[in-house]
Amino acid sequence: MLVGERMNHPVISVTPDTPVNDALHLMRTEHIRRTPVIAHGKLLGIVSMKDLLNAAPSNATTLSVWELNYLLSKLTVEPIMTRNVTTIAEDMPIEEVARIMADQRVGGLPVMRGGEVVGIITETDLFKILLELMGARKAGVRCEVCILDEPGQLANLAGAIAGVGGNIVALGTFDGDSAGHSTVTFKVDGLTLEEVRTLITPVVERVVDVRVTHP
Repeated sequence: MLVGERMNHPVISVTPDTPVNDALHLMRTEHIRRTPVIAHGKLLGIVSMKDLLNAAPSNATTLSVWELNYLLSKLTVEPIMTRNVTTIAEDMPIEEVARIMADQRVGGLPVMRGGEVVGIITETDLFKILLELMGARKAGVRCEVCILDEPGQLANLAGAIAGVGGNIVALGTFDGDSAGHSTVTFKVDGLTLEEVRTLITPVVERVVDVRVTHP
């Protein structure tokens, strides 16, 4: 899966001279938490709702409501935005994007095509992908097992389930809790919980959890 398949587009953006209040209103209306700052087709920065809220005067200020409104009307996005923005290309694998966002602790990245911003991908998009990967919206028997990190182990597991008409509708592999092992989480359709447990127990190192889930 590549970024271009899951990015949000067209891009909702602001300009450097957009007033803070207008930018906040835009984000609330569009249900977004960050937006690129663009001028004359060029990416200048990115601003988040948190940035905008932190720029507002404190509740402890002695200014009157009229003075506050005046100050906010003059305050623009430009001095608040983050200027050194990490960008990504639309043909980048989605897992690479997740790694960059986790390492840099950012919640969203602009997607570029040449020098043009063509989209944005956010942590919410990654959460949606995780839901699909783990079959969170599908009913079935959810299993978590520990297997040896060796060739053929997944094939043995899948073969045991397919051999009696079961269907694996979601599957993810993760680091195991010890060297030489992997954790596999998967969801099966077409079999009962006890049927699944009986089938998988002989072909894995350890059954961690088996349960029926409903979306």
